[in-house]
Amino acid sequence: METYGYAGKILRVDLSSGSTSYTPTMDYAEKFVGGRGIAAKIYWDEVPPEVNAFDSENRIILATGPLGGLPALSGSRWQICGKSPSSTPQQFCYGNLGGRWGAELKFAGYDAIVVKGKSEKPVFIFLHDDIVELKDASSLWGRGAIETREILKGELGVNTRVVAIGPAGENMAIMSTLLADNDASGSGGLGAVMGAKGLKAIAVGGAGKRIKVAQPEKLRDITKYYRDLGRTFPTSGWEYLSRWSRDPILGLRTIPGDEMKKEPCYGCLGRCARRKYETADGKTGKFICHSAFFYQPWAERFYGDWTDVPFYATKLCDDYGLDAVDIDLMVSWLDGCYQAGILTDENTGMPLSKLGSMEFIETLVTKVALRNGFGDNLANGIEEAARIVGSDAEQQLDSAGYLAESGYHPYGPRLYLANALLYAMEPRIPINQLHEVGLPIAKWVAGTMGLTYVTSDVIRAIAKRFWGSELAADFNTYDGKALATKKIQDREYAIECLILCNFLWPIMENDQTEDHVGDPTLESRILSAVIGKEVSEEGLYEIGERVFNLQRAILVREGHRGRAFDNLPDLFFTVPLNYDQANPECIVPGKDGEVTSRKGAMVDREKFERMKDEYYEFRKWDVATGLQTRETMDRLALKEVAQELEQRGLIAI
Repeated sequence: METYGYAGKILRVDLSSGSTSYTPTMDYAEKFVGGRGIAAKIYWDEVPPEVNAFDSENRIILATGPLGGLPALSGSRWQICGKSPSSTPQQFCYGNLGGRWGAELKFAGYDAIVVKGKSEKPVFIFLHDDIVELKDASSLWGRGAIETREILKGELGVNTRVVAIGPAGENMAIMSTLLADNDASGSGGLGAVMGAKGLKAIAVGGAGKRIKVAQPEKLRDITKYYRDLGRTFPTSGWEYLSRWSRDPILGLRTIPGDEMKKEPCYGCLGRCARRKYETADGKTGKFICHSAFFYQPWAERFYGDWTDVPFYATKLCDDYGLDAVDIDLMVSWLDGCYQAGILTDENTGMPLSKLGSMEFIETLVTKVALRNGFGDNLANGIEEAARIVGSDAEQQLDSAGYLAESGYHPYGPRLYLANALLYAMEPRIPINQLHEVGLPIAKWVAGTMGLTYVTSDVIRAIAKRFWGSELAADFNTYDGKALATKKIQDREYAIECLILCNFLWPIMENDQTEDHVGDPTLESRILSAVIGKEVSEEGLYEIGERVFNLQRAILVREGHRGRAFDNLPDLFFTVPLNYDQANPECIVPGKDGEVTSRKGAMVDREKFERMKDEYYEFRKWDVATGLQTRETMDRLALKEVAQELEQRGLIAI
């Protein structure tokens, strides 16, 4: 039987025995499609809740989607999933990566890899010419992720694609990342799981297999339409906002244009912001978003101007294998403790007095990655480090913030009420879901200055089509936000299964239509053309709803207890909003689209709880407990999941 859109096989590797086996992709694809969906189903089936993140029975699942390896559509991203050590309690987590590794995995004949067990010595997996090899990685152990990648490409061929961990993963620092070609990084603490398994890297030399499409002419027409839209990131409005500097010391600065080169992921049109930075001495690498800017405010404060130090800070995190988001918060917490006289250069062995310097970030990253001295405490997270230091240090956790801004959270719910439940529901910051609100509003902010066509009327029309009602576009009311949350989650989970680039999908606005509203049917039409089975927009969202409910069941089985756990950090309810990195004046559309400011706003606890009531009703979950119901799980073809939850007393009958 012909398989369209898929390579057809899932590779299974047992590092304990050194054995390999295969599972047909179609055992999972019909109900779960790919990416997050297939990974979550494998995890549910194979990782019991009592398994520790560093146990041999934990799985590392690397999964692509049915659009991976196809040109132009920006659909070659891939997922890594498994139980993460970075949360308390330990639970299922995920990372989303781009670059070219995922496409190459499909060209090698696999839609996913599932790794279990532990190797007695360091190894890397080498896939080539339909052969799977476990090779000795002892000489690579201790080397950086970038260095490992380049060594393996030198030995195995420049076209080999490599994903690797750095010393932080080897030493099981809980915020460890993995790094692939094109400097694509995966967070969620899963680099530490690879380290616990003794798995240094996975190298893929594609066998040249190409992905077959069921309806090539139909796909060609849709692809042409997509190309003609000229989709890009950043848009003109976002480019303006990204250049908006608050002040010469802590404000974000524009990167000099001649230092930036485009480096697209496989199958992307190549006009997005996945940029390659080049320093004065010729070093290059990916430099984008939070990982690019996390050290920039501190470096500017120390040096007084833009330097290459923020880039080097990013590359240190990449090579040693540490999540820049966690390091960002760590730097902020350390600074707070230093300013309060709790931590010093002497009692940490780090130059806290030179925070912002190259010397400081080098010392911090190496100590954390190698678990050296005070870095050993930090490698278990700042909450654990603060507990060890004492109550004064724990108090400083409340004022730690991203990008040197106390209390700042990306697209936070004090600014965007629609994001409150999105934050509350996930095991990590759900940046793909937050983008669905934050990116169009960024264009609207620029539109208020006449820089884009995204006016308040356009935002209201987008809200009606994508979020369920025009009320969702009034950010001064809680009305309409529960339905918007469900719609965003279902759509974004479907996108995470396909797996499309979140910077470019969904297409919510369009300068070529009369009302400037985008087309939410494109994703389902593309999938239909690729696999040869008609999938409607609503059918695709039902797949997203199924995968969301499956992940919810996983989290509940691992200790999440419904309503009481669907909550926000206390600061959202108690600390007034003062500033937002991408929207300094905190302006949002209000009633009838009027421009209003959320400065000074907090999330209202009572209204937040009422919003949860409404949300559970839309989900058809039990409102009192926030637990899923047997009826809903059966409707979503998750009957066996419901049965296990029922046996554990974790479902509303």
